[in-house]
Amino acid sequence: MLPFSIELKPGLPIAEQVVFAVKKAVVAGQLKPGQPFPSVRIVSQELKINPNTAHKIVAALVAEGVLVTTPAVGSVVAEHAAGDRQQRADLLGDELERVVVEAKKLGLTLDEVQAGLAAHWKKLGRK
Repeated sequence: MLPFSIELKPGLPIAEQVVFAVKKAVVAGQLKPGQPFPSVRIVSQELKINPNTAHKIVAALVAEGVLVTTPAVGSVVAEHAAGDRQQRADLLGDELERVVVEAKKLGLTLDEVQAGLAAHWKKLGRK
C-alpha cells in the first residue's frame, strides 16, 4: 500500500500527477521526514504503471529534494522535504489556475471566488 493517495486523471502525465501527490502528502504530514518510501517496483505495481515511469517518479522526487536515496536502505523522505511556506504555496499553483479559468468561464468576479474560497476554508475548520 502506498503512503499517499492519488486519483489519476486522464490527459495529465502520470509521473507529474504522482510527484505532485507525494509532495502534497509531505506538506500535509502524511509522509514524515525519515519515513521509508516504497521501491520503484512497489510504486509500479500499486499504480499499475510501467516500471520506467515509476523510476522517473522516484528520480524526480530525489532531484527535487523530496526523497533521499541511500544504498542498502532505499529511499526515505528528506528531512527538509516540506519546504518553506512559499514552496508549499507553490504546490497549489496548478489547482488555483484551474479555479481561475473555471471562474472566468462562469463569469464570476474575484470577490465571488474569494468568498467561495473563504466559505470552503471555514467549512473545513481552518483559520
